[in-house]
Amino acid sequence: MKKTLRVISYITALFIIACVTVNVYFPATEVQKAADRIVDDIRNKGDQAPALKTEPTSRLDLIFGVRPAYADVNIDISTPVIRGIKESIKNRFPQLKTFYDKGAVGENNNGFVEAKDTAGLNLQERSLVNKLIEQENKDRTALYSEIANVNKLGPESVPQIKKIFANSWREKSQSGWWIQNDAGSWAKK
Repeated sequence: MKKTLRVISYITALFIIACVTVNVYFPATEVQKAADRIVDDIRNKGDQAPALKTEPTSRLDLIFGVRPAYADVNIDISTPVIRGIKESIKNRFPQLKTFYDKGAVGENNNGFVEAKDTAGLNLQERSLVNKLIEQENKDRTALYSEIANVNKLGPESVPQIKKIFANSWREKSQSGWWIQNDAGSWAKK
């Protein structure tokens, strides 16, 4: 009898533990929305909202009052550090746009600017474009890391953030600009 009761207790405990799971996931949709807002703001295509919040509901929340780990996703893109990085990128964009338009630079598939066709540039322009690319990519690296840090996504999420931003930078590129697809091939948009 005691043995049967003990087995039933273990099975019940196992069942309860199995029913309560914590959903820890990377909030890709929310990061994509944040990336789109940042890219639009940098390229003067819209205003950025300070934060994005979503509140998905689940059966756990309704039945047991248990909320999944992602219930209150808040991708904060309005910290002073992020605003400063964004302003630096935004202030540099008019100079870079000239080189995008000339086909000298493009958006690669890792979320960075890359030199593409600099043959038509003079020595001074080549020097400037290399300096701008270095500064831009340094700021983008800082932006991706800061978004992960501020939103407690962990350093392991930075590659996903880069990829998401790469999609935004490429999708929001103007016609005639170089973009690199996911397979690594370059083409004009």
